[in-house]
Amino acid sequence: MQPPLRVGIAGLGTVGAAVLDILSRRAAQVAGRAGRPVVVTAVSARDRTRDRGRDLSAYRWFDDPAALAVSDEIDCLVELIGGEEGPARAAVEAALGAGKHVVTANKALLAKHGLALAAAAEAKGRALAFEASSAGGIPIVKTLRESLAGNGIARIYGILNGTCNYILSRMEQEGSSFAECLAAAQQLGYAEADPTFDVEGYDTAHKLAILTSLAFGSAIDSEAIYVEGISSITPLDLRMADELGFRIKLLGVAERVGDAGIEQRVHPTMVHKTSPVAQVMGVTNAVTVDADAVGELTLVGPGAGGSATASAVVSDIADVAAGTFGAPFGRPVAGLERAERAPMQRHKGGYYVRVTVHDRPGVAAGVASRMAEADISLESILQKRPPGADRDKLGRSGEPVPIVLITYEATEAAIRQALGEMAADGLLAEPPQVIRIERD
Repeated sequence: MQPPLRVGIAGLGTVGAAVLDILSRRAAQVAGRAGRPVVVTAVSARDRTRDRGRDLSAYRWFDDPAALAVSDEIDCLVELIGGEEGPARAAVEAALGAGKHVVTANKALLAKHGLALAAAAEAKGRALAFEASSAGGIPIVKTLRESLAGNGIARIYGILNGTCNYILSRMEQEGSSFAECLAAAQQLGYAEADPTFDVEGYDTAHKLAILTSLAFGSAIDSEAIYVEGISSITPLDLRMADELGFRIKLLGVAERVGDAGIEQRVHPTMVHKTSPVAQVMGVTNAVTVDADAVGELTLVGPGAGGSATASAVVSDIADVAAGTFGAPFGRPVAGLERAERAPMQRHKGGYYVRVTVHDRPGVAAGVASRMAEADISLESILQKRPPGADRDKLGRSGEPVPIVLITYEATEAAIRQALGEMAADGLLAEPPQVIRIERD
């Protein structure tokens, strides 16, 4: 048997501790599959004195993760620090520069610096492995890079953030507000004290940038992603979605449009209740791939958590130990396509549009007229009066009234044009709600 692969772990939080646990419990299994033992020889973390519930005396301690990265005592750096800059970037760059393999779960680092890091790994003939970066325990990276190598992919989309899926699921089931469900998620540890990164879609965008590159053989272009979060979603929107046969999910979507353009977007989305992703509730993640040979493939599983993420990390470590690795993004960096950005204004699809209008004669007709002028065909129009509102003798409540419009295929630009005209006409009592409908 070959000599052991010596591993250094930078970052001993929940995931780092779980990696140590798996490598200890499953040492023989990992060695059998990799053809050589895997041994953790050194670690690094911010606080040496913190009680991590395990004896770390067998490992050499480094206060500086960059020093760990270049140590002669390791062959592979496992970076679990997080963040696109700072110690994480310094450690990964140092490791690759010193000819070490790198395994990371850091989606922010890869979304911003992935191409440069991949080029550095290729130059040294070393691995840059990141299965845990995009969907926790779901093996989507290897699926795209290896299992679907013979497929042309038209679209990839999915639920990539468990926090948002938990909040939307709870809002739907309980009829509670976004704020109430966010507070519950924070109490349960599903959301951070500052939840902006999750609920405003940035976490999903980082993951989507990585998956887009793997799916389409394109250079990572995180700046091209349209990002919109879930904080504007109301219980009314969820009730209307239910009545119309939909659920609302925060999706990351990437698809090829035209000959060269790739559209990347993160936003709340109406999905038909019959679709696989609509069935995914709570903190679970799901990714669907539309491919020409295999058809539609959906992978569902835990998108976060120490054990699930550590499972993906250990899978990468085993590949490094076995020597089964290639170009990080499936092909050499020089061969990645520089795809045209497809701006959101050109997006075509169905839309759910909720406008709250002043309850007076001619308003509904004015709304319909502005949609028609923008060449938008309506599949349905529903008016929902506030429950218990007093009505005058003509049937008008005097209160603002929500009108829900479901459109046939339209462009984002046309929808925005029509809503702008409605606002200019004084028809709208409050800002409109726009939710895109994802086709099956």
